[in-house]
Amino acid sequence: MQQSNNVPVHLGLILDGNRRWAREHGLPTLEGHSRGYDNLREIAKAAINRGVSYVSAYIFSTENWSRTPKEVKYLMDLAYRMLTKDIPELNKEQIRVVWLGGREKVSNKLLKAIERAEEATKGNSRGTLALCFNYGGQEELVDATRKIIGQGLAPTEINKEVLAAALYAPDIPPVDLLVRTSGERRLSGFMMYRTAYAELYFTDTYWPDFSIQDLDAALAEYADRERRLGK
Repeated sequence: MQQSNNVPVHLGLILDGNRRWAREHGLPTLEGHSRGYDNLREIAKAAINRGVSYVSAYIFSTENWSRTPKEVKYLMDLAYRMLTKDIPELNKEQIRVVWLGGREKVSNKLLKAIERAEEATKGNSRGTLALCFNYGGQEELVDATRKIIGQGLAPTEINKEVLAAALYAPDIPPVDLLVRTSGERRLSGFMMYRTAYAELYFTDTYWPDFSIQDLDAALAEYADRERRLGK
């Protein structure tokens, strides 16, 4: 796919505000997560239709295990739904699905769903949806370090390319544009290595209300920015 210089190759999304959205609408907290997952599918498709090649979504952090067992189970069920029922639609759209995150604590049922979804969509080439689930930026770097140590490399052989190759799903490029919803102004460890030169876009809109028009506004602002990349 030919990439316009005005369109990010990799769009990162921190999906924040689901619970607050539900409270403000007088709905159960879990309903906010359901609306948020539904919105991710639509926003990811819209972004890829606009020329974005990679969409990564921070949907469950390693810290989220501290939430109530009921909420954690619901989030696991939503992830399973996306990795099973939504796969035919993503296949139709020629969207590849990859998982970034640790396997610890994740059920065998969900792990098998991950494997099946990745296998079923691996040949799709119009765009990639990276699900950052049970993901932590610090944990990713720790796991990458362990992998490099296991390769037996000498300290002088370790460089940026070696580290990048040891990350989760190393074929996914650096983040060009990172969007965080709900008014928070922090990265919360999301893709710490890949966001080194990302353009940051913060919006007060809660994720379930983040519309295609909001996406277009973020992409338009990105197109107007001059990316120096440290130069």
